[in-house]
Amino acid sequence: MKRLAVFDLDGTLIDSRATIDMAVRQAWTELRLEPPSYDQTRQIVGLSLLDAVRILAPDLDPSRYPELSEAYKNAFLTNRAKGHVEPLYDGALDMLAELKREGWLLGIATGKARRGIRHFYDRHGAEHFFDAAFCADDGPGKPDPHMLRLNMQALDVDPAQTIMIGDTTHDMKMARAAGAYALGVSWGFHTRDEVAGDAHAVVDDFPTLGEHLVNWRASADN
Repeated sequence: MKRLAVFDLDGTLIDSRATIDMAVRQAWTELRLEPPSYDQTRQIVGLSLLDAVRILAPDLDPSRYPELSEAYKNAFLTNRAKGHVEPLYDGALDMLAELKREGWLLGIATGKARRGIRHFYDRHGAEHFFDAAFCADDGPGKPDPHMLRLNMQALDVDPAQTIMIGDTTHDMKMARAAGAYALGVSWGFHTRDEVAGDAHAVVDDFPTLGEHLVNWRASADN
């Protein structure tokens, strides 16, 4: 029977905490706005960029949201060109390789743009692991279930056969809205307690994640 594991990227497979926070602060400073704190920024990671800007700059004239969004994108890409990297969390590639050996279908549901997925693939040699990938460019962003449903549709997998793995409440709400199993990780942008509020379960490291997937698959197969 098919089993699909869909991964978020930022805060789940990729440690992008420093790079996202830096780009936000640079963009806000460029527009002469008071930058949000990291604690504010971490709450919006995973949302579409315009939604994130609306939350982080509630007093800004809405006509300037596109300008602020563009400033963020430019800052992020400039920093990347200067050599700022988004490392994988230790154990991420080993986990993906093991899941492929076990016959899982693997997908991506991320708030990154399509070029962000491409950079992830190229930087880490990860493209061959994934059978499908959808992002904010493909329609409504998290917590709307759209991009998760696109993964399921592309691979002809039912919600009951699908597990969504992410580090934020946005991921967990998306999973539940799509009828999938919501598995949170505790090492990303949202705290363990925050993620647990909407998750079916939360894990604290990749070995435990692997064990949980084995048990979930066995339970779903019975």
